[in-house]
Amino acid sequence: MKLALFSDTFHPQINGVARTLKRLTGYLEGNNIEYRVIMPSLEDLPKSFDDQYYAMKSLPLFLYPECRLAIPQLRSMNNILNKFSPDLLHVATPFNIGLYGMRYGKKENIPMVASYHTHFDRYLSYYHLDFFSPLLWRYLQWFHRPFEKIFVPSEETRQTLYTKSFTNVEIWARGVDCEMFTPHNRDSYVRERYNISEKYIFLFVGRLAPEKDLEILYEMIKKLPLSLKSKIHWLIVGDGPSRHMVDQWEKEHSNVTCAGYLSGDELARVYASSDLFVFPSSTETFGNVVLEAAASGLPAIVSDRGGVTEIVQDGITGRICEAGNAESFIHSTVSLLEDPVLLQSMRVKARNYALSQSWSTIFGNLLMQYEEVAYKKNKSKTIIA
Repeated sequence: MKLALFSDTFHPQINGVARTLKRLTGYLEGNNIEYRVIMPSLEDLPKSFDDQYYAMKSLPLFLYPECRLAIPQLRSMNNILNKFSPDLLHVATPFNIGLYGMRYGKKENIPMVASYHTHFDRYLSYYHLDFFSPLLWRYLQWFHRPFEKIFVPSEETRQTLYTKSFTNVEIWARGVDCEMFTPHNRDSYVRERYNISEKYIFLFVGRLAPEKDLEILYEMIKKLPLSLKSKIHWLIVGDGPSRHMVDQWEKEHSNVTCAGYLSGDELARVYASSDLFVFPSSTETFGNVVLEAAASGLPAIVSDRGGVTEIVQDGITGRICEAGNAESFIHSTVSLLEDPVLLQSMRVKARNYALSQSWSTIFGNLLMQYEEVAYKKNKSKTIIA
């Protein structure tokens, strides 16, 4: 099989979609499957990228600058894909690059699958653009109609698409590297690096943007009982359009540190050295960071809306709170800190759950679905011929 992958974000960008697709291409290489990635140009694109990658000129997407709006160079792209002659197209974006991929697949009669990664409609309300939602859904319904399968990362996302009349929706779950993210990374480095003396470290990892419900974090910082405030240090990892707001929290509160983007071993040490993962976002299709926290033996407090509810087992590996309700998050936090035995039990059970989420199994299942689509389409072409 030869696969062409179309995406608006890819490594070395730091987001869940980019990291997942990078892992996918690594799996393809390990299984001797040829691929090409059609992607936007990135300022920090490694010079080591070879002919497997085709980067187009691009502009940042205004709601999500980490994603790029590509400017397709049709003749050049056609030549590259015709020479490669893919057996299957995987379109991971509904924007320009995805539109080109869909158009090429229909024209050449090549089997196509899509993956839906982001609830852009839920982002709209955070930017006071709710009125675009019906138009956005009509476009997404039209865009996804030609695909044999639409892959989503969680059952919650699948049910959301079903309510919008999507069909052929399949689960493509996410895994985690339990060798990188492990409780064994817990050490004194993080406390020394960020000058943390408080008893507990509460961690948030993610894009710093309105759609991550950061105001819930701020309410918790301000309103946790005084008896606990002096025992908690908030470590916020990430960057984005709301970074200035989080920097202001750091100036106002001595127990808040914004570490910016972290990755690799440093991020793994931060997870393992923290005591509670607080992730109030209600817009997630999955929540890779919550699974990374679990692999690190870190219980999570999350919203009751979105794919994160399928990672956290309420009362077993963490707490599920009412979306947008800071009091619900505060109550769960207080109850956990008052029960250290339960907190320790959650650490163990979170790690055990993460150990069951193998990337190799997940990608193996995806590959079988790829083959099913390619075989079905090619078989029908043979019969027609």
